[in-house]
Amino acid sequence: MVVSRSKTPTAQETFAQMAQAAGLRGRLLVTIGLLILIRLGIHLPLPGIDRVAFAQNIQNSPVIGFLDIFSGGGLSAIGIFALGILPYINASIIIQLLTSAIPSLEDLQKNEGEAGRRKISQITRYVALVWAVVQSIGVSVWVSPFAIGNLNLWFYVQTTIALVAGSMFVMWLGELITERGIGNGASLLIFVNIVSTLPRSIGQTLDLAQTGDRGILGGVIILLLVFLIMIVGIVFVQEGTRRIPIISARRQVGKRTYMEKSSYLPLRLNQGGVMPIIFASAVLILPASLAQFTKNPILEDISKYLSPNGSTPWLYAITYLVMILFFSYFYASLIVNPVDMSQNLKKMGSSIPGIRPGKATSDYVERVINRLTLLGALFLGLVAIIPTAVESAIQVRTFQGLGATSLLILVGVAIDTAKQIQTYVISQRYEGMVKQE
Repeated sequence: MVVSRSKTPTAQETFAQMAQAAGLRGRLLVTIGLLILIRLGIHLPLPGIDRVAFAQNIQNSPVIGFLDIFSGGGLSAIGIFALGILPYINASIIIQLLTSAIPSLEDLQKNEGEAGRRKISQITRYVALVWAVVQSIGVSVWVSPFAIGNLNLWFYVQTTIALVAGSMFVMWLGELITERGIGNGASLLIFVNIVSTLPRSIGQTLDLAQTGDRGILGGVIILLLVFLIMIVGIVFVQEGTRRIPIISARRQVGKRTYMEKSSYLPLRLNQGGVMPIIFASAVLILPASLAQFTKNPILEDISKYLSPNGSTPWLYAITYLVMILFFSYFYASLIVNPVDMSQNLKKMGSSIPGIRPGKATSDYVERVINRLTLLGALFLGLVAIIPTAVESAIQVRTFQGLGATSLLILVGVAIDTAKQIQTYVISQRYEGMVKQE
């Protein structure tokens, strides 16, 4: 096997480790096997539902299209894994928001170490169970008009039990991937669910391009170029960091004086990742979802105005951008606390050159974070709006399900998984060096 002495393993070394190293190969096989099992479960139908009538009813529904991004088509297929990882994602977001608001949860996360993180994970599972029950009851009521035979209490009970059991099974398999496989299980499930929609979109695009219309063919090429540029931009922004230099104070141990060491404090350009777009999309899709269930004419009018294909696409774009800006700052405030950073630097005897410790440091860090968040939010807004605008301009809507949220998730999960594989390869490299010595 070719081993590189550089810090980052080469592609040749990485693939060699994946093929030859039993540990990495086993983890990859476990991950692939569990992902295939979950994809098969999506197509196991719920009992007692007229699937043909249901499919006709939800056709072109924006709500189902948005939720199918995370369920991999489970809701439209109405299988036992219809909810998929959705309850666990919702529970994780809820716990993350509550951690900054409830001191006991914040103490568990910051001061209790690994034991505290395990307790928070257990609380997240309980919240996911409750949320799965609530969502399953809602889905059972939603699909009740398509019940085969007589509608009774048993239909609601069996549908709810099947959906909750399927969601909990998917959550368990996701944690199993995280523990014994490669990458984060929940993220990989969403990744695979999004990738599963690509063959259909690509097939529809190829069929459209084969019509012979030069305008459509040029539009398809433009759309693919836009997606390629967006992917490159997402990689740069996801990996972009502002490195604030840090100097550690001199220490004297006995007669020996250790000179000051310089390092840096990395601040990500996009602190919230994909979460601001998910929150903004959920808020914008709320009127359409409520209108679909309540048939309220006021909500139906609002949903038309806040639709990218509605009568006022510019209003949709402005509202979407404002929502992304708001949630970017909101989520950045939850992730990064300048006061805690300042206190931690002071405890370690470190400081930022030219900035006094204490409040001056926290104010400086807060200013930097605000500027980075603004740049990251504006980029997210462009990523969210440009593909939709291009699709509307060129009248090619075959990739309509693959929006900004999907692109960010695909790129982010791919980068994180690749880094974990590289970390494993580097650890194997040093283990090999130690054995040789």
